[in-house]
Amino acid sequence: MTDDGDDVEIPEVDYVSGSGVPIRGNDIDTDQIIPARFMKVVTFDGLGEFAFFDVRFDEDDNQKDHPFNEDRYQDSSVLVVNSNFGCGSSREHAPQSLMRWGIDAIIGESFAEIFAGNCLALGIPTVTADSETIQDLQDWVDDNPDGKIDVDVEAETVTYGGMTVDVTVDDAQRKALVDGVWDTTALMKSNAGAVREKAEELPYVADAAIPDAE
Repeated sequence: MTDDGDDVEIPEVDYVSGSGVPIRGNDIDTDQIIPARFMKVVTFDGLGEFAFFDVRFDEDDNQKDHPFNEDRYQDSSVLVVNSNFGCGSSREHAPQSLMRWGIDAIIGESFAEIFAGNCLALGIPTVTADSETIQDLQDWVDDNPDGKIDVDVEAETVTYGGMTVDVTVDDAQRKALVDGVWDTTALMKSNAGAVREKAEELPYVADAAIPDAE
């Protein structure tokens, strides 16, 4: 995709591979993922260290028992969760904090719709499977913290421990990720020239409202 000769590359996300980290519990909301007091930032840089902060640390900043605190999961990139993950407010800081912690894909029983949409905007697949499949995967990750999990977004499969299981990827999400059209900001920038030309053709668009060429 180009804009006046400038290439805008949006990577295709059809496959994610990495070790897993299990987060157990239903209805884990965005306030648990990133407490509101950490949202007062100019950029999202550094949010990763505050992911799950209030369930990872007590009032004196002493570590609690949480997978994100365990050394064996520090290089993990595939989050394995249960049902209705990411419910609550629509804060985009939640997936931003997970991404900046190191998460590239999330496998779960179900996701809050807005949270899944915010993940898609970052190129993070949110794939679903039934509760038994998720529990088996979480147990396997517990026993194999360095074990590789392969998420095939296009084929809708997850492979681990020599076994492949079927998962579900929302049709629109799968197409956006596989076709490399998930980054809407980049898409808008890549088509800025066409938008400007169309605006110039429309008699009811004031000149001041037409974006300048970059």
